Amino acid sequence: MSVGVKRSVAFAVAGLVWLTGCETTSTRLPDIFNLKAEKVANNAEEATGSVGAHPAVGDSGPAVEPVPPFTPSNPNDDLSLGRMNFRQGNYGLAERYFRRAVESGPREAEAWLGLAASYDRLHRFDLADRAYGRLIGLSGRTPEILNNQGYSYMLRGDFRHAREILAEAQAKDPANPYIANNLALLEESVRTRKAVR
Repeated sequence: MSVGVKRSVAFAVAGLVWLTGCETTSTRLPDIFNLKAEKVANNAEEATGSVGAHPAVGDSGPAVEPVPPFTPSNPNDDLSLGRMNFRQGNYGLAERYFRRAVESGPREAEAWLGLAASYDRLHRFDLADRAYGRLIGLSGRTPEILNNQGYSYMLRGDFRHAREILAEAQAKDPANPYIANNLALLEESVRTRKAVR
């Protein structure tokens, strides 16, 4: 793989993870592609963005910098339609659009991540595993991808695999608040013996 392609994939995954929040506790998977912009009382003030979830259970976490609202360059492309349907909870439609996006651009890391997350929400974990495998093949075992994959195992109630993958993610990025949050969620799930929903 050329250096340019590797950099493109790395930037795409880094940007995705920054936007997604990495499937954490309070927002979970539905907010993976959700950039919320809330208008302040006065129209002259800027919109404030909220990305992902709180980094730790019961912790307000680090301050989130303002983010411009999500506006795709082409609102009718498959990737944009996949994100929009995912945010709205239409996981079947999101899966269809993300699948079309990976078929037309098989090296598109964001499309593979969206496809994996959609399969997770549809409880098609066999297909989610294949999508995560392809994503890891493109981008490597990044902490962000491992965090999402660990969350996938929590959805299944497979706490042993979730712990292994989240521990690997945390070893690669010990200060990541989303990984810490998912580990706390995992401990709560183990304690209550209930899978994440």
